[in-house]
Amino acid sequence: MTAPTKPSPSSPAARPGHPEDSDRPGPVAEDRHPGDPFHAPVIDWFDEHARDLPWRRPEAGAWGVMVSEFMLQQTPVTRVLPVYEQWLARWPRPADLAAEASGEAVRAWGRLGYPRRALRLHGAAVAITERHGGDVPTDHAQLLALPGIGEYTAAAVASFAYGQRHPVLDTNVRRVFARAVTGVRYPPNATTAAERKLARALLPVDEHTASRWAAASMELGALVCTAKNEDCHRCPIAALCAWRLAGKPEHEGPPRRGQTYAGTDRQVRGKLLAVLREAHEPVPQAVLDRVWHEPVQRARALDGLVSDGLVEPLAGGFYRLPQS
Repeated sequence: MTAPTKPSPSSPAARPGHPEDSDRPGPVAEDRHPGDPFHAPVIDWFDEHARDLPWRRPEAGAWGVMVSEFMLQQTPVTRVLPVYEQWLARWPRPADLAAEASGEAVRAWGRLGYPRRALRLHGAAVAITERHGGDVPTDHAQLLALPGIGEYTAAAVASFAYGQRHPVLDTNVRRVFARAVTGVRYPPNATTAAERKLARALLPVDEHTASRWAAASMELGALVCTAKNEDCHRCPIAALCAWRLAGKPEHEGPPRRGQTYAGTDRQVRGKLLAVLREAHEPVPQAVLDRVWHEPVQRARALDGLVSDGLVEPLAGGFYRLPQS
């Protein structure tokens, strides 16, 4: 009889607490939650190293958490901080934002990028005011029913603002789980059912611990287990990491290309919006024509802004931010 081979570090049998172990007989399945080896080290690291961010402070409240989650999508913390502070100073409650035209949200969004997020946040504020008396709902299903709020944002607000038990899967968390548990360098381009299953399996049973775990695993991905130049020497779970134990194999999926900006329609849209944000009166077409040299691309970008509800066309060839 051939002696059994030693499992590779990336195989389920070699990964402490891997969710697949819960289906195996023996003490691991009976006595231990599959995420137990990871929870305490990551949460302890978070308690010591977490950044002091305004949306993590008690005074931020659920609205502050929600605003931060909208702003932080595909945008680094350093760019978000000043806009976040100005936003909350002007609109400390959802009803304050809901009382303004959606175009004011676009104006205040500044150069954060992806300005449709501003419209969605304004729409959520209107719905919160009309449906929930101006208070961000605590119920996850009610959060998910708000316009502009998807699976991730609903879970994040419920977890970070209200301390509830939900798997919170952003890019940072997905990368930590891909490396530490699955043994690959990067997660898939889009969140998969397998990733959701893994996140649920790793989620601590206790509600308070689960909310801390959500924040801690996200911070670990943001500061240590980064997309490039990961710092394994600072990682509290390096000894458990399936990817590191396997010798850090290279990514085998589709090439990961950074997003380009210069010369794209997105850049042209940003230049057009910048003119409209600075103007408090309707802007004539001739002024917008000066922001980009290529007329076909410029027209396409402007049409896209109108179609997305970010720009309102007026009679006589004038444009402004939406007033609804």
